[in-house]
Amino acid sequence: MKKHIFAVDDEESIRELYAVALANAGFEISCFPDGESLFSALKETKPALILLDIMLDGDDGYAILEKVKAEPNLRDIPVIMVSAKGEEMSKVRGLNLGADDYIAKPFGVLELVARINANLRRTTQNVRLLYADIAVDEAKHEITVGGVPLTLTLKEYDLLKLLVGRAGQVIPREEILVEVWGETFFGESRTLDVHIASLRRSLAKSEAQIATVRGVGYCLK
Repeated sequence: MKKHIFAVDDEESIRELYAVALANAGFEISCFPDGESLFSALKETKPALILLDIMLDGDDGYAILEKVKAEPNLRDIPVIMVSAKGEEMSKVRGLNLGADDYIAKPFGVLELVARINANLRRTTQNVRLLYADIAVDEAKHEITVGGVPLTLTLKEYDLLKLLVGRAGQVIPREEILVEVWGETFFGESRTLDVHIASLRRSLAKSEAQIATVRGVGYCLK
């Protein structure tokens, strides 16, 4: 499956360059002239990476970057800032606001593709699952709510990771027991209920909650 890249630039010639170069590199590419059209598209599609020009009409790249990083469901998308401004302070400002990389115009197509691939590899190596204000960082083996780490047992971590990874879906009890406790689990099914109750206490201040679907299983909503 092709990785989908979003690119924001108010110059039509640059958008055309992105469209041709990145399609030839094996990506799916969508280009936007401003932040408004970008956020409209983000409501429907979550891209693998965003290329974001700094000098734009309306909200500039810095303002757009801040909005992306402020959204729990978007903040894990890697963002490469692109600008003709080569000054060090411009680069530092973007990185301090959460940008993952920076490339200055004029740039070569090969360098651009290499930067994109490098950032996508880093994202793959540091898998993060996000839902509402809950973030699962598998590299750190940590789950946070609103940025605050939860203190969880190993099974609670595995259970909540499963629920976050399939948020909005009802997961049958039997499937949860197999996924978290293994196919050879012969304990009481009450074990699952105890762990769910504990997780509900841990998520008391979260925007998301675990719902019981009677006779079926559980769902993170």
